[in-house]
Amino acid sequence: MTSEYRHIPVMLAECLEQLRLEAGDVFVDATLGFAGHSFEAAQRLGSEGVLIGIDQDEVALASAAERLGQIPDDRRPSLELLRGNFGSLDELLVETEVPGIDAILFDLGVSSVQIDTPSRGFSFKEDSPLDMRMDPGNTTLTAAEIVNTYNAADLARIIRAYSDEKWASRIAEFIVRAREDAPLETSGQLVDVIKAAIPASARRAGGHPAKRTFQALRIEVNSELTVLRRGLDAAVRWLNPGGRIAVISYHSLEDRIVKDAFAAFANRCTCPPDLPVCVCGKKPVLDIVTRKPLPPTPEEVERNPRARSAKLRVARKRA
Repeated sequence: MTSEYRHIPVMLAECLEQLRLEAGDVFVDATLGFAGHSFEAAQRLGSEGVLIGIDQDEVALASAAERLGQIPDDRRPSLELLRGNFGSLDELLVETEVPGIDAILFDLGVSSVQIDTPSRGFSFKEDSPLDMRMDPGNTTLTAAEIVNTYNAADLARIIRAYSDEKWASRIAEFIVRAREDAPLETSGQLVDVIKAAIPASARRAGGHPAKRTFQALRIEVNSELTVLRRGLDAAVRWLNPGGRIAVISYHSLEDRIVKDAFAAFANRCTCPPDLPVCVCGKKPVLDIVTRKPLPPTPEEVERNPRARSAKLRVARKRA
């Protein structure tokens, strides 16, 4: 096992508490990674349970299989480890032939596996090819293609929309100007352009100046927000009555989508608000368990700084 695949599961105790897993349940880990959450979940499912793990990364799947295989046979649930994206959750679950699921977990964003592998191009701290594809085998668009072909208006739009970057227009202009001399091919080149675009006074606060732009490019490359909406819709459809869905998000765009999706399923009535009784007949599908998202504990943030921005939302399927 390489060092890149040592993964600390975020908000593990909170997830296990909220998912309420029982022996014999069918549990889906929609973002399996190194099975940090699933390894502990499997102990609760027992040999009568089913654990379905989904990940886009073949190496992560192999690592997860090795780790889950360490659970003794008499305590290990049936395992279905599938390569894919949770945006294709319907197709993946049809493949498993399960009639429904009792719990599902989404741990969003880029995994430690991907961040810690320089060749993947996700980190602004390493000089590597501008890639940022979570599933290189099925995704053709790269961050390099975006920064070298999108016009200034489109660059500014995605940087602003996907990261709330104050200097989005200026960064876009500097990118277009820089690529006139030569294509931007590495993360180091892009970081230099971003630093030049943001005034020195603004660079002194708010963390690394390239953080927000890199986030925006990653979201655009992987269509993350569209995929998230599709995955949440499918997950709710597959939940058995009383089943639970838990989602850990790491930035406001993800959290807003989760919050809005849960709210839409919890209040499906489309009648005008002035009607005294509902006549549309659309019944609530979910009960929201966490009215406000749960944050990680200070102790966890100290142990694992990547958990700092995490927010956990949970909902339950109505009977």
